[in-house]
Amino acid sequence: MKSILITGSTDGIGKLAAKKLAREGHQIYIHGRNKEKIEGTIDEIRKESGSMKVFGAQADLSNLKKVKAFAEKTAFQLSKLDVLINNAGVFKTPHPHNIGELDIRFKVNYLAPYVLTREMLPLLKKSANSRIINLSSAAQAAVSTDALQGTISLTQQESYAQSKLALTTWSFDLAKKFKDVSVIAVNPGSLLNTKMVKEAYGNHWSPADKGANILFDLAVSPEFEGESGKYFDNDKGDPRGRFAEAHPDAYSEAKIEGLLKTTELVLSNQNS
Repeated sequence: MKSILITGSTDGIGKLAAKKLAREGHQIYIHGRNKEKIEGTIDEIRKESGSMKVFGAQADLSNLKKVKAFAEKTAFQLSKLDVLINNAGVFKTPHPHNIGELDIRFKVNYLAPYVLTREMLPLLKKSANSRIINLSSAAQAAVSTDALQGTISLTQQESYAQSKLALTTWSFDLAKKFKDVSVIAVNPGSLLNTKMVKEAYGNHWSPADKGANILFDLAVSPEFEGESGKYFDNDKGDPRGRFAEAHPDAYSEAKIEGLLKTTELVLSNQNS
């Protein structure tokens, strides 16, 4: 059985995937911002799955210093990690900027996974056939390094789409650099029936289970063993999608280099 950490798993497809994985006997680590909600989710999943191997951790992913502290604490508690699912995401929010005046969508959707994954890599390397699943989106737009650094403002749609392309681009680079860990970026499906989609659009196209099911498959199915550096588009089929091409910028060496250089600069400024 695998040890699996899922961010943003007190709601939506992260929670549904956690339930399904727990029913299969995997050891699940729930993450959320609210302590009471985390505890309630753990109790719910334990009761529904019959498994006591469900644990939790609290962290605000919009605060990168807290992300690092969360990663260090979690890493200290685990002997190894088989699967990391960077599922947490933000689209619509009444407070688009917070500490450091960076757009919160860039922080939660891209920078937090970047920081968390970097801290978790030693644990992932201890596991054979470990996997990193990064939640991308059908919405992908060319990344403005000025927007990433917080020097210009974007609309919520623009910053969300750019943060998702940043995550996808970095996923491909990560797969190249670490051959012993599989990395897949996934669009779990557009307009799934989740709280985030309801708040953003007021309606949905597909059930949330569509997204949860692909997270389950990508995390533990033997079918995806060894697959890495790819983008899975769950809109490309019903009930399940297929590997597809991401935004062209994700394959550009110049764009990748520029993104990573800016990312390290931003993180350095956040820590100073």
